Amino acid sequence: MAGISASSAEGLYDEFVKAGLLITAGPVGAFARGAVFEQVLEAFDALILRIADHEQVETMTFPPVIDRAIIERTGYMESFPNLCGAIHSFAGSDREARAIPTRIAEGQAWGDLLSPTDVVLTPAACYPFYPTCRGTVPANGREVTLRSWVYRQEPSIEPTRMRAFRMREVVRIGAPDTVLAWRDQWRDRGLAILRSLDLPAELDIAADPFFGRAGKMLAAGQIEQKLKFEVLIPILPALPPTACASFNYHQDKFGTIFGIRLLSGETAHSACLGFGLERTVMALFRTHGVDPAHWPATVRALLWP
Repeated sequence: MAGISASSAEGLYDEFVKAGLLITAGPVGAFARGAVFEQVLEAFDALILRIADHEQVETMTFPPVIDRAIIERTGYMESFPNLCGAIHSFAGSDREARAIPTRIAEGQAWGDLLSPTDVVLTPAACYPFYPTCRGTVPANGREVTLRSWVYRQEPSIEPTRMRAFRMREVVRIGAPDTVLAWRDQWRDRGLAILRSLDLPAELDIAADPFFGRAGKMLAAGQIEQKLKFEVLIPILPALPPTACASFNYHQDKFGTIFGIRLLSGETAHSACLGFGLERTVMALFRTHGVDPAHWPATVRALLWP
């Protein structure tokens, strides 16, 4: 079955909504997902887990919020302040509380009556894991898979650019050579997984979207050292290909921040890989059409063995 032919962000979104894959839910970039969309998403996630299980990795699940202190310690607010979703709540008096509905009724701002809490929305699925590794890791290091909702404040009509989305990640902690080799192995494996689904996927060196002038230097260093790779899939002809998976080598950043050591006493290194579940599902619908029953038999066999 031919894929969706829409050429614009608005057109692609409309096609997904018309097919019941997405459901308009109000805020830009924060739509609901239909039943068929979720069925494909769960099938793709299960495919990744079947492959990851060969590694006998640990499994963890974290909530969609993270300790504000972790965000501060990792320097997230220095690199990505524009993407953070800080959570605020009311902690004032009864009199101040009564002012909130009054302001709402009068169409006035009321956010100044709220105070920051001790949590923010999780900006990267792997961040909550690193503090759990404080101290000395086993001789073979640690490897964990996790799935989490991730929030980034970048509203857009483009359906692949969501404010809230899910990531399937696998994280490796250990000695530098071991971790880097693991990252490269999963980089090649991730590309093969997406190509096996008949998606036009390509691998490229990449950089995180660091903020500001200093961010340009950080991005250049990341590219020069080949710390980040992405698998790109064209979803909208008028726009650059969309990153549907990333493979990142952090060197000793998180090991230093959270005091994670090897048996030798040296600081542990880390790497992670992440598949954007919604983005990959959108690429599948875009490429193969809105009805999975008519997708190529080879693709269906992988997703629903």
